[in-house]
Amino acid sequence: MTESKSVRIDKFLWSVRIFKTRSIASEECRKGRVLINGVPAKPSKTVVAGETVTVRKPPAVFTYRIIEPPGNRVSAKLTADFIEDLSPAEEKTKLTMKLSGSGSYRVRGTGRPTKKERRDLDRIIDDPNDW
Repeated sequence: MTESKSVRIDKFLWSVRIFKTRSIASEECRKGRVLINGVPAKPSKTVVAGETVTVRKPPAVFTYRIIEPPGNRVSAKLTADFIEDLSPAEEKTKLTMKLSGSGSYRVRGTGRPTKKERRDLDRIIDDPNDW
């Protein structure tokens, strides 16, 4: 008789490095952004091998299949031994585009923007077609 190992979902998401901290994983579960087999999960919900976990990191949605829940946090190289990534490639590009476009480039040494420059930047960000 084989016993399947079960782990809390917040600990699982942290241990396979989907979220940076366990408290962030718990918060995302409370917000309803983590689904286990299509059902919203509370942080204390346990997961076992074979279940599907869907994580929404706006604007992207990632899907993982649990191969085996780890007992402790594992290194980034070993996460493939515990989860199978089922997410399409375009979901990953959505997230990278959002993260790369969040900052703007400013020439080094020019200092902080003046009040007028700041207003101009805000106008460009709010409505880029206005310029």
